[in-house]
Amino acid sequence: MEKRLRGPATSLTSEGERRSRLLPRVLLGLGALLVAGGAAGVLATVWPLPPDLPERRAVRPSAAPAAAGAAGALSAVTAGVPAAPRALAQLIADRERLVRERPADAGAWAVLGAAYVERSRRAADPADLPKADSALQTSLRLRPRRNADALTGLAALADERRDFGAAREWAEAALKLEPKRWAAYPPLLDAYGGLGDHQAARRALDELLKLHHSPAAAARAAAVYWDRGWREDAAAQLTDAAQRATEPAERAAYLAQYGRIAWERGDFAEALRYDEAALRLDGGQREALAGRARTLASLGRTAEARAAYGTALAGRPDPELLLELGELYEAAGDEERAAAQYELVRARVRQQAAAGVDGELVLGRLEADHGDAAEAVERLREEWRRQPGIAVADALGWALHRDGRDEEALTFATTATDSAKGGGVRKALYAYHRGAIELALDRPGVARRHLELALRTNPAFSPLWAPAAQEALSDLGDPPLTEAPADVRLQAAPVPPPTAPPPPAADGEGTGQGSGAGTGAGR
Repeated sequence: MEKRLRGPATSLTSEGERRSRLLPRVLLGLGALLVAGGAAGVLATVWPLPPDLPERRAVRPSAAPAAAGAAGALSAVTAGVPAAPRALAQLIADRERLVRERPADAGAWAVLGAAYVERSRRAADPADLPKADSALQTSLRLRPRRNADALTGLAALADERRDFGAAREWAEAALKLEPKRWAAYPPLLDAYGGLGDHQAARRALDELLKLHHSPAAAARAAAVYWDRGWREDAAAQLTDAAQRATEPAERAAYLAQYGRIAWERGDFAEALRYDEAALRLDGGQREALAGRARTLASLGRTAEARAAYGTALAGRPDPELLLELGELYEAAGDEERAAAQYELVRARVRQQAAAGVDGELVLGRLEADHGDAAEAVERLREEWRRQPGIAVADALGWALHRDGRDEEALTFATTATDSAKGGGVRKALYAYHRGAIELALDRPGVARRHLELALRTNPAFSPLWAPAAQEALSDLGDPPLTEAPADVRLQAAPVPPPTAPPPPAADGEGTGQGSGAGTGAGR
């Protein structure tokens, strides 16, 4: 296992400066309340509120706890920090009431929209996203100028919909209004990552770390470091973020994030410990529920993994998790259940598309391996044109391979895995895809190197493809003595210079000949 560094987020100013530097240990401050205001007008017809709102207000046990919970969620939502489910529900109910009473309150609309985005993210449920869009756009109409709250919320909404181009525009607009608005940087970083703009992500992270030293900033730095392949730095920042987080929901999110990178590097026992620790803090932590299921599958505890996937998918059928569960069934030879899961993936992507979510990446991956590879290529080419991130490069390269177009496939697989081309992330699946494509192109040397890298990074990265990698390596056998990767030039070993004889012995000692020459006692 790698040495685990401990320290908060570091700057990305230089590629060579990747060592963690100590930052002040400050607690994450409470976010300020959004400023209310805007033009007058009744907006009930623009954005309908839930019909059961009065009943929900009536069953509150007391006003004081609700107000306290809403205030805590407000601090989290406006700062882009995970919020506890109960407090988030209280905040939404409170802002629904407020915009009904004061429909021209642009600040309340912005908070409500951001809270809907957070609830959708937590539950992997896109049903809240159209309401979030309506609330945030309403806020922007009421206050069309200097409304960085609404712009930041719209950036987070666009990221949740995987519309990274729009997220970048909204976040950059918010920062143009308020250059020191640190809460606009996290959605901007997500957008740059989705667009494959790693240089811009480096600059944005530098600015974030200058403005804000908090657990949330450390966690964002960890995500960027991981994408660049800086695994020790990423682990250090997440450790720091989890230690310094003061709210259980926030700490659970960082523990789950650490669990994911532990799984990615093949440390399954540690991944399971972190996911279970996160779930003790926040039983509904979606990433931890998914991570626990994924790790149990990697440990070969298949029955437990299936049950854990069922728990993770209950009420929140995430397409990526449905795909993982389908492949777990397929690896066990249960083709019927696998096919049923794949159909659920397609149905869920259609549901999400109705809420504005771009599901082309997961659908392209599904079609490449379990459907129509040519259709996968068509979908993923368009996705690459819109937002050329590393995940799309890998998926498109693999789809091209599955469709028999290996020369072109290798260009995308190289982009996804070559740090010089932006693909610094150490992901076993990407390395396997590249190795399989190189093997199909009859390049056994580099294919062996990438297949070995995949299994060295994570020996159980997929119930389907990790065994395929093992089988491919077994078929390749041991490398011949003369074989070397294509980019390595063999050179003859240098001949060492002749060894000078030892100095002559003094005072009647030996002549220096024989096995014991020059090693007499007293030297």
